[in-house]
Amino acid sequence: MNNPHHLNPTSLKSRFTTRFLRALTKIRAQKPISSSSPTEIFRRYRRIKVAADKSMAYSVRSRRIWSRAMLWKLRGRSYRRQDPCSGRRSGKTNQAIMKKSSNENTTTRREDRVGFVEEADELRQLVPGGETMNLCNLLDETAHYIKCLTTQ
Repeated sequence: MNNPHHLNPTSLKSRFTTRFLRALTKIRAQKPISSSSPTEIFRRYRRIKVAADKSMAYSVRSRRIWSRAMLWKLRGRSYRRQDPCSGRRSGKTNQAIMKKSSNENTTTRREDRVGFVEEADELRQLVPGGETMNLCNLLDETAHYIKCLTTQ
């Protein structure tokens, strides 16, 4: 009865897979790579990444703040031509967010609060649309965003 090869057409995975495969088919049909230069490889990588992000955001629809922010960003990108390198993030990594103080016993409550605010601000930069959210909504949207990234 529960066949693992058939996905529920209304599930997040099914919607994402359908949209992403359709986007990959369009990318493949556009123009084959004429050379294996690093520039061409990077352009193809960016097209695939944008297709994955767009598929994920459209799969969630506009129910979530992060998906609306991502769709807004992607729509804005299509209106203007950018240098492919300009969309890179700053040098901060996810490990920097997860990093905790090695001397927790010596820190005061004020330092903990300041550290937490800084970590929340870094999280706001990672989650699309997070800049405008309060902490409760930010954590909720982050959990959902991570779920969708794992689906991807």
